[in-house]
Amino acid sequence: MTLRMRRPLSAVAATLTAMAVVAGCSFGESSDTAGAESDGDGGAGGGTLTVAGPIAIENLDPHGAASMDAGTQLAARAIFSQLVISTGSGEFEGELAESWQSNDDASVWTFSLRSGVEFSDGTPVTAEDVVASFERVLAGEGPLAGNFEGYTVDAPDESTVVFTAPSPDAAFLGKISSFFVTPQVENDGEFFSAPVGSGPFVVESFEPGQVLQVSANPGYWDGEPELETLEFQSIPEVAARMTALKTGEVDITWSMPDDQIAELRADENLTVESVPSPGVFTMWMNASRPALADPAVRRALWQAVDFEAIIESLFPETGTPADAPVSPSVLGYAPQEPVQYDPDAAKAALDQAGFDYENTVIEWQYSQPQFRNFMNAVASDLAEIGVKVEPTNKEQAVFLEDLLALNWDMNMQQIGSQGYDAATNLGRLYTCEANRIGYCNEELDKLLAAAGSTSDVAEREDLYAQATEIIWNDAVGMYPMFVEQPYAWRNSVEGFTPVSDGVPYFHEVTVSGD
Repeated sequence: MTLRMRRPLSAVAATLTAMAVVAGCSFGESSDTAGAESDGDGGAGGGTLTVAGPIAIENLDPHGAASMDAGTQLAARAIFSQLVISTGSGEFEGELAESWQSNDDASVWTFSLRSGVEFSDGTPVTAEDVVASFERVLAGEGPLAGNFEGYTVDAPDESTVVFTAPSPDAAFLGKISSFFVTPQVENDGEFFSAPVGSGPFVVESFEPGQVLQVSANPGYWDGEPELETLEFQSIPEVAARMTALKTGEVDITWSMPDDQIAELRADENLTVESVPSPGVFTMWMNASRPALADPAVRRALWQAVDFEAIIESLFPETGTPADAPVSPSVLGYAPQEPVQYDPDAAKAALDQAGFDYENTVIEWQYSQPQFRNFMNAVASDLAEIGVKVEPTNKEQAVFLEDLLALNWDMNMQQIGSQGYDAATNLGRLYTCEANRIGYCNEELDKLLAAAGSTSDVAEREDLYAQATEIIWNDAVGMYPMFVEQPYAWRNSVEGFTPVSDGVPYFHEVTVSGD
C-alpha cells in the first residue's frame, strides 16, 4: 500500500470535486498521512469572510441529535477536528489521525494520533478525549450513533485509540469521517454554547439559527488561518440570500435555486461553479402509517408524479433524474429501472388497494425553503388523481425532532452518503433497528449487515445492489433526483474551493481588499 502525505484542505476539496472513485487501502494495512506543518507564515490578517449556507446552524454539538445536520457539520468543520477526512469513494486523509490500520477482518481499527495538537485553550488533544467524544456519540443515540451500534473504544496510551466493532465493519472509515473530537465535557449545555475545539477557528459568539462568529485559532496545528473573522449567517429566504451576495453583505453561498444561477453568472463580480454531489432528493413515506403501509400504494404515489418534467422545469442546471437511493459517486450505487410516470395506472393501483381518498390527507414535512416549489409541484400531480397532500414547512429543530419521532407521513430531505459509502446511508437508515422510516424488512437487514461486514469490495457492491432493489421495489420512498452542488462567491474571495458534499472548509480562504 502506498503511504500518502496529508494534503492541504484545498487539495482535499479538489479531490471531492472530482468525485474520484479509487481503490482505498487494503484492510489490515496502515495508512500514514503524516505531513509537515503549514509552511506559510500564517497569522490572521486575511480580512472578514461572511458566508450564508442553505441551512441555519442551530446546534454546535456534533455528537447528539443534530450530529448529521448539515448546519452542525458545517460549524464543526470550523471549530473541531475529525480523525479522518473522506475525499472520495475509498479515499481518506488524516486530520487528528496520523496513521491507522485494521486487523484482517476489519473488526478492530487502531489510530495513532498526531502529536502536538492542542485545543484552543492550550490543553493537549489526547486519546482520552477521542474516547470520551465517541462515548458521547453512543450515549446520545443521535443519527451518528446509528453507525456504531455495539462498538467499544479504548485508549491504550495517550496517542493511540482502538475501536472494536461487534462484527467486521469494512465501512468504518467512511462512518468515522463524520465524527468530531471535543474536550471531555461535563456540562453539555453550557459547553456547546461556546465550545472549545482543535479546529482552525475559535467561537466568538453564537445565536442559534441566526449567526455564528468565529475567529482564527492561532494554535491550529496546521497553521493559523489567514482570515481574521469568519461569520456564518442564517438567511433562510433565497431571494434575500441572493441579494446579500450581490450587494457584498455575503461573500459565499451555495445551494442556490437553478432559476438564480444564470443571473449570478452574468454578474462580473461573482464566480459561479457547480460540482457533482453525493446528494439525492429523498422523499420517505412512513410505512408505519396505515394509509402508506402497502408497498403498492407507495409505488402508485410515485408513479403518479411526472418527476422528469418537474426536474426540467425547476432544476435544469443542477438536477438529473435518479435511478437509485444513493448517487453514482457512492460505493454501493446500483441503478434500477426508473419508475415511469403513468397517472392512470397509479389511480387504478390505488383504487385496487382500497385507498381512502376522502379521509386521507398526507402531511409532508420539510425544513428547507428550496424544496417548497418542488413539493408543491408533486402535490399538484398527486391532486390530479385525487390524493390530498399537505406540505408542512417546519423549523429545523422541530423538523429533526419530528423526523426521529416518525411524526410525519412523508418527509423531504436531500440525503448524501458520508464517506461516499452506502453503509452511511442505506446501512444506517433502512434497518429495522434504526426505525427511521417505519419500515422493516428482515431480508434487507441481512443484506445490509453482510455488506457492512465484508472487506471484499465486489461482494459489498453486489450486496448493496440486492438491498437497493428491495428498497426501490418496495417504494420505501421516492428518489426523484441526483443533485449537483452550486456555489457562488465574490471575486474578492481567494483560496476557496467548492466541495461536493455541501459542507465546505474555510481555513485556507482570504478576502482581498479588506
